[in-house]
Amino acid sequence: MIAAFFDIDGTIFRNSLLTEHFKKLIKYDLLDFSEYDRRVKEAFKLWDERIGNYDSYLEDLTGTYVDAIKGLPIKYNDFVADKVVELKGNKVYTYTREMIKWHKSQGHLVIFISGSPDFLVSRMAKKWNADDFCGSTYHTCENGTFTGEISPMWDSKNKLKSIHMFCEKYNIDLDKSFAYGDTHGDITMLELVGHPKAINPSLELLTNIKNTPSLKDKTEIIIERKDVIYSVNSDVKVLNNNL
Repeated sequence: MIAAFFDIDGTIFRNSLLTEHFKKLIKYDLLDFSEYDRRVKEAFKLWDERIGNYDSYLEDLTGTYVDAIKGLPIKYNDFVADKVVELKGNKVYTYTREMIKWHKSQGHLVIFISGSPDFLVSRMAKKWNADDFCGSTYHTCENGTFTGEISPMWDSKNKLKSIHMFCEKYNIDLDKSFAYGDTHGDITMLELVGHPKAINPSLELLTNIKNTPSLKDKTEIIIERKDVIYSVNSDVKVLNNNL
């Protein structure tokens, strides 16, 4: 069986599902905006002005989010999660949207592996007709609220475990399979398959691709900006280093 493994945030979705969910929880008065404002606002401002690091912003955001949803009833969360995918689920990159369709037409398995909460990943998987998925698990209590504990899926180590699990489940031939990712957390997915695709890669991911012989020779780098999509190889000149 041939599979196509897709990260979601920044690879399919043109933002972060967690960010959109956080904003909606605040909008519906289920979370206190002051915590977001106090802990995340400055990191976002630095990133938005292209002074700070995007990963630093996401780290602050994720930590605040995990603390904030502790004790949140699942029934309210499900309502907001449905709204996020209903209102924002089409905000995707053209390239990966079309590649999902192409893989389905070829009879390939389409599998989403994302660091976003599993309750959002499951909804995106259903919307885009994925065959299976794996996201960060947000644990719940018997009384139907979130405990504040998570089993993450945003790092390369856990994504590696997930791919091995899917390989056993579906008897996947990795040499013939595809992977799509945008950050360093996706590097193990790219390393494992015969056809890795880096989508608008972060500087860290692109640097690692350049410095890893096995990835450098086989990774296709896809850039989608405005209304143009183009492909470059790993020898692409990185201007950050010359500024």
